[in-house]
Amino acid sequence: MDYGKNIYSENTPEIVELAKLSEEADIIENELFLKYDVKRGLRDLNGKGVLTGLTRISEIIAKKVVDGKEVPADGEIYFRGYDVKELIKAAEEENRFAFEECAYLLLFDKLPSGKELFEFEKLLGFYRSLPTSFVRDIIMKAPSRDMMNTLARSVLTLYSYDDLADDVTLPNVLRQSLQLISLFPLLSIYGYQAYNHYHEGNSLFIHPPKEELSTAETILYLLRPDSQYTELEAKLLDICLVLHMEHGGGNNSSFTTHVVSSSMTDTYSVIAAAIGSLKGPRHGGANIKVVHMFDDIEEHVNDWTNEDEVEAYLRKILNKEAFDKAGLIYGIGHAIYSKSDPRAVILKSFVEKLAVEKGMEDELHLYQMVERLAPQIISGERTMYKGVSANVDFYSGFVYRMLDLPEELYPTIFAMARIVGWSAHRMEELANNGKIIRPAYMAIEPRKEYEKMDDRK
Repeated sequence: MDYGKNIYSENTPEIVELAKLSEEADIIENELFLKYDVKRGLRDLNGKGVLTGLTRISEIIAKKVVDGKEVPADGEIYFRGYDVKELIKAAEEENRFAFEECAYLLLFDKLPSGKELFEFEKLLGFYRSLPTSFVRDIIMKAPSRDMMNTLARSVLTLYSYDDLADDVTLPNVLRQSLQLISLFPLLSIYGYQAYNHYHEGNSLFIHPPKEELSTAETILYLLRPDSQYTELEAKLLDICLVLHMEHGGGNNSSFTTHVVSSSMTDTYSVIAAAIGSLKGPRHGGANIKVVHMFDDIEEHVNDWTNEDEVEAYLRKILNKEAFDKAGLIYGIGHAIYSKSDPRAVILKSFVEKLAVEKGMEDELHLYQMVERLAPQIISGERTMYKGVSANVDFYSGFVYRMLDLPEELYPTIFAMARIVGWSAHRMEELANNGKIIRPAYMAIEPRKEYEKMDDRK
């Protein structure tokens, strides 16, 4: 549907000229960052983050100490001290979903008993209900092409429906957090359905949720026109949610959660800020780039099984001669991990089953080949300060493609999971009643004498 051109969205020549002035005014020479020992991105050249806080929620391990020196190691991730691999393995062996158990663990620092988990799942199911007419009055009005913006708008609007919206006591924030964890699938998928109908001209499907379904099942049930899904599909999506739900306090959106929470603002404002952070292609939008890159490889490489052909094309991508010409092999490398991303390793171990079910073994073999070749190519052509390996985005986009999930929802699926981590970090920030987070910036602009209007050039 064509809504017509909005003249206020146009970047006029005047705006372009003013932007040039702004850019010239803001550029800071790289030498100054080195001179004053400023850690850009709050990380050193080896990718190690500047210590800005303490957390009990999760731990990321990418190095080990050998003979008194830090060396790269296979990545590990722990939720409240428990190895995530073990949490997922236990759920698989007991043939149950893991997301809700891990959510309980992250929020309350204990593994739930069977009764506690049942009551927790029942509570999440109870909260999986939007205010009366919310879908009609909010989600269906002015549907956006970007699902993350739609999600953020819906979260901010929920503030108006909460009688205790500004109460930042822990019981109230926990109640708000549980409600948002429950509602994120509804807000995201209904937002997509509105977009798909009004912008793409497709049929509109709004399925009411079922309280007894898990979060993964709810996503597939709400999204698909016939609400049908296989057990394997739901279980693999559940694993994806677990692997995305938390990743330490230093990732951009969780750090945003701490920063904004420290100002003592309301939960809805905090979570909307975290969504805005996650939306960025350097954070939550990377798996779409991976999928598009593989589409490009499949289009331009004649024989996907020919290692020499694939390697040659990867070199073209790295040298800015192919795909988006950004010089990046997407899904390879991570700010923290070096030898391996444990989330990618775990996900990879489950991907083969779904690829067989979906008849996509050829695509899987191409992914495996690129995963093997890309680190060698990158290390051979660029100066590396640490190892490089496939990250979680490398396989998650492939999983979502096999699940026939629309690309518009890829970042919001990340958000549907990460809302748990954000909630845990918000509770942690408030529980410790810390100071407002305010790091220092060094001013480098020289002093200037004021010039009267007639004297200015």
